[in-house]
Amino acid sequence: MFARLLDAFFGCWHSHYSFPITVRSGSRRSGAASLTGTYVVCLDCGKEFAYDWREMKLVSGLRDNPKGVHALAAKQV
Repeated sequence: MFARLLDAFFGCWHSHYSFPITVRSGSRRSGAASLTGTYVVCLDCGKEFAYDWREMKLVSGLRDNPKGVHALAAKQV
């Protein structure tokens, strides 16, 4: 109950993630997996986040950094 109250005021902290999930080629991809093909899910709220398997970290700020998008896409080829 207390956690829901905190989420209502401050939102989710996204501190618990699933194991990285890689989508098979040819399968429908979620928004988070559209660039790298791999994503993780927040186990508290269900939000999906793009994940870079080679760097072993969440991919963030790609919308603000178009050069980063092209560099990451080039790594996947």
